[in-house]
Amino acid sequence: MANIDFDKNGGLVPAILQNANTKQVLMMGYMNREAYDLTVKEGVAWFYSRSKGRLWKKGETSGNVQYVVKIEEDCDNDTLLLQVNPAGPTCHLGTNSCFGDNYFNLNVLERTIGDKIANPVEGSYTNYLVTEGLDKILKKCGEEMTEVVIAAKNQAAGHGKEELLNETSDLFYHVLVLLQNQGIALSEVEAVLGQRHGQSHDYSVRKEIKNY
Repeated sequence: MANIDFDKNGGLVPAILQNANTKQVLMMGYMNREAYDLTVKEGVAWFYSRSKGRLWKKGETSGNVQYVVKIEEDCDNDTLLLQVNPAGPTCHLGTNSCFGDNYFNLNVLERTIGDKIANPVEGSYTNYLVTEGLDKILKKCGEEMTEVVIAAKNQAAGHGKEELLNETSDLFYHVLVLLQNQGIALSEVEAVLGQRHGQSHDYSVRKEIKNY
C-alpha cells in the first residue's frame, strides 16, 4: 500500500467500507496518511473528518467499530476499499449501511440461518431441521432438488418460470442449512468456484447407468 496517492486530492483519499461477509457497502469516508497508518496499526477503521478537521475512529462514540479484514486500492491508487467486520450498525441512523438496509444476497441468508441456529426460537423451521439432524436435512435437499427438476420441465412445457424460481430458492436455502450443519461457510464454496473460474477442464461423458 506504499503507492497510495494522498497528494492527488489535497492529502485525502476516499475509503469505502464493505462488509467482509455479506459484501454490503457500508459507508464512504476520507483518510489522510495518518488515518491510514492508524487503521493499519490498530486493525480498525480511522478516518479524517473534513467538517471537524480532525482524525476520528469509526465507532469511537457508539462502540460500533469496524474491524479491518483486508485493504485494497484501486487502479489509480487514489481510492481504498476496506473489507470489515462491523461491531454493530455502521450508520449513525442505526442501519447497517449508510446506503440503507434494502440489501439481500446469499451471504445475508447464510448469516440469518447462522443466527437462527445460534439463537433457536420455538417454531423456527431452521431450528426444526437442525434439531432433526443431518439425515432430515439431506432428505429435504433431495426433495427440493427433485422439485427443481420437475419445475424446470414444467417451464420447458410452457408453464412459466415462477415455480422454478420458488423451488430453486427453496433448494438454495436447504443447501445453506446443510453447509451450516457441516461447519462449512459459503465463502469456502466460493473459494473453490474461484479456483475453477477461467480454467478449462476436460470431461468425459458418463456411461449410462443400467443397474440401479
